[in-house]
Amino acid sequence: MYEVQWMGIPFIQLAEDMAMMHEMLWRLKPDVIVECGIGQCGGLLFYASMMELIGKGRVIGVDIEIRESNRTRLLANPLSKRVELIEGSSSSPEIFNRVKEKIKPGEVVLVILDSDHTYEHVAREMALYHPLISSGSYLVVMDGGAAHVWDIPRGQAKYRDNHPLLAIEGFVARHPEFSIDPHFNRLAVTSSPLGFLRRS
Repeated sequence: MYEVQWMGIPFIQLAEDMAMMHEMLWRLKPDVIVECGIGQCGGLLFYASMMELIGKGRVIGVDIEIRESNRTRLLANPLSKRVELIEGSSSSPEIFNRVKEKIKPGEVVLVILDSDHTYEHVAREMALYHPLISSGSYLVVMDGGAAHVWDIPRGQAKYRDNHPLLAIEGFVARHPEFSIDPHFNRLAVTSSPLGFLRRS
């Protein structure tokens, strides 16, 4: 996943998950994508590319630290016209409110959680952002696979018992309006098992 790039910028996702996101976005044609955790901005540009192909929409990128080099590289890309950046913790109610203020009534909204992958952080993000999700749209929780690869090279031991899958399972138990959609895990190779949650 560290080898994948989009427009020359690291994306840090498996190619299979990129293919599934493309399929979802083309089908859904959202007005707004919120990405919490933007890394080196490859994902923002991928989603902005999809918005450009669809012919509408914008991406709101949230990160606790947006490095100036990444901001400069992003703004140099013509697709940056479809991107808005918000710096701050995605689990902060204040930052969430800033995101919410940018969404207009009736817009189709999709949210992607790809920042800190610990249980508590993901659970807080899910609690905050799920009301934004439109009927038929998705809350996508990335990197639940960390629970299965904590002991490999470059894995992180903290994810052994502290990972997104726990947050997902608890969330769907409390929110019957959301269900895990296996369609977008059908390629079997994924870093986000159980991570595609559709709102009814």
